[in-house]
Amino acid sequence: MTRVFLSIGSNLGDRPGLLRQALGLLLATEGVRFLDASPLYETEPWERAPGQSVNRADWFLNCVVAIETTLSPDALLERVHQIETALGRVRSGAAPEATRYERRTLDMDILLYGEQVISVPDDLHIPHLLMHERGFVLRPLADLAPELEHPVLYRTVRELLDELEDDHQVTLAEMPARWFEV
Repeated sequence: MTRVFLSIGSNLGDRPGLLRQALGLLLATEGVRFLDASPLYETEPWERAPGQSVNRADWFLNCVVAIETTLSPDALLERVHQIETALGRVRSGAAPEATRYERRTLDMDILLYGEQVISVPDDLHIPHLLMHERGFVLRPLADLAPELEHPVLYRTVRELLDELEDDHQVTLAEMPARWFEV
């Protein structure tokens, strides 16, 4: 089995409930075993359309989940997309640049898949291309694996977090540390 880290977030609907449901669906997948989950974080949207104001209601609830899996990276990505769709994620079909500002019930990203490095244009990038630039990814990932080394940058998660220049707010959510049921 391969150890995998996934980022899960929501800024639309019952955010904690959607994260719990997403984790439940992921763990109901054959070939997936739960290892751990970070606490939940309230996070300011990383990007927004020019001129778009963001109020607290638009903030994401984010976490990182560690699993082990026998699924291939492609099969895991397909399962992640199935879970997003099942929980109400609607992809408009517009270019990725246009959809990155859309509110969403669920957003799941594969951050790391063992030590593999994969780059398939417009499809799958492991490690996640922007994970080292995003506090909402690095803070919860550091809760689970601070000494894990990025397979391309050769820096630990702790080092990447210490060097982070992202000034978006990322704060622990006022929820129990074990927000999930396994």
